Amino acid sequence: MKTKQIIPQKSSEKVASFLEKNALHKRDFAEMIGVTLSYVYNLIDETVPFSTRGTTIERIATVMNISPEEFPEYKIPQEPILIDESIETIKNYIKENNMSVVSFLKSFPRRKRLDMVDILRGTLPTPIDYKELELIGKTLNIPSDELYNLWEKRMKQVLESAGMNIYSNSTLVDSMFKCAKKHILSE
Repeated sequence: MKTKQIIPQKSSEKVASFLEKNALHKRDFAEMIGVTLSYVYNLIDETVPFSTRGTTIERIATVMNISPEEFPEYKIPQEPILIDESIETIKNYIKENNMSVVSFLKSFPRRKRLDMVDILRGTLPTPIDYKELELIGKTLNIPSDELYNLWEKRMKQVLESAGMNIYSNSTLVDSMFKCAKKHILSE
C-alpha cells in the first residue's frame, strides 16, 4: 500500500485561501493585522518572504482563528502573553454566538479592529473604558451583569498595578464599585 505524501501548504497560500474562503478583502485584512495593503498583495503573490515577525504572524493567526504555530516561520516569543480571564470570556462568547473572528472584527469601526485583534491575541488587556467594553458586550450579547463584572475585575487590576492595595482599602473600593455599578446598570 502506497502512502501519499502530504505537502504542507505554504504560509502565503494558506493566507490567500483563507481570504478567498471568507470573502475577506485584502484591504480589510491589512487593517486587521496592522500592515499596508501592498504588503498583503506582495505576501500573497510571494514577492516578499512571509513575515518572521512574531507580532504579524500572531495577528494573522488570530484573524484566521488558528494557532500561530501553524506557520513554519513562527518562533515562539520569549516574552509572556497576557492571560486574562476576560479575554477568554470574550473568545467563548464569540464561539457561543457561532461567530467567526472575522465577522466579530468587522462589527467594529475600522480604526478599532487592530486593537481587537491584539486583545484577542493577549497583547492588549480588555478596555477599561466602559463604553468600549459595552460595544464588545453588545456585539456578543453579553449580559449587562456579566459585562459589569468583567469591567470591575479589569479596574481592580488597574488599581493594583498603580500601587493601590485593594484589600487594605476594601471599604473604599467596595463603595466606589457599588456606586459605579448602580450608575452603569441604571443607564
